[in-house]
Amino acid sequence: MDWWRIVCCAAAGYLLGSCNGAIVVSHTCMHDDIRKKGSGNAGLTNFLRNFGGWATLLVVLMDMGKVVLACLLGRWLLPGNPQLGMMIAGAMTELGHIFPVFYGFRGGKGILSSAALAIMMDWRIFVIGFSLFLIIVFATHYVSLGSILAATAYAVLFVIFFPGQPWIWSIAIAMAVLAIFMHRSNIARLLHGTETKTYLLKSKKK
Repeated sequence: MDWWRIVCCAAAGYLLGSCNGAIVVSHTCMHDDIRKKGSGNAGLTNFLRNFGGWATLLVVLMDMGKVVLACLLGRWLLPGNPQLGMMIAGAMTELGHIFPVFYGFRGGKGILSSAALAIMMDWRIFVIGFSLFLIIVFATHYVSLGSILAATAYAVLFVIFFPGQPWIWSIAIAMAVLAIFMHRSNIARLLHGTETKTYLLKSKKK
């Protein structure tokens, strides 16, 4: 195996991931820092709660687009095993999103990046995981709970759909564990009944 190609996949993915959408858009469009708002997290949910509007779409496009680009680069850099190249580059993009080198290693929680990676690897994983996420969020209005359960399903689904490729599903499990770990404060608030609810179809409960 060409280890230098794997290193290039990882480095390219991490640097792309470090271009955090919520931070970039809040700086350039709102002249503010999303990390100084709400929960302080540089992710889509906190951005939606504090800024909303059309700029939220820019965050989605940027954070999903960088994963798509990283996966394409990974496939090109590792032609002997394009799926592994995509997985490495995509996972490292998620890592860069969570710990961006350009922004003091303070980023988001990686759920949107995980969704984009699932689309690139196997659309069925995305459809099942996203459906579960929507069901939980609309039923409970807890985005964090939907994210945690979707991340758990993410790991299981990669094992199911990539049974003969342990490197791929091992990376998926590691990223799912990291995503859940990044929600540790949300888990504590959920257990204590103090987690903030998010209403996707309206700003607040009537």
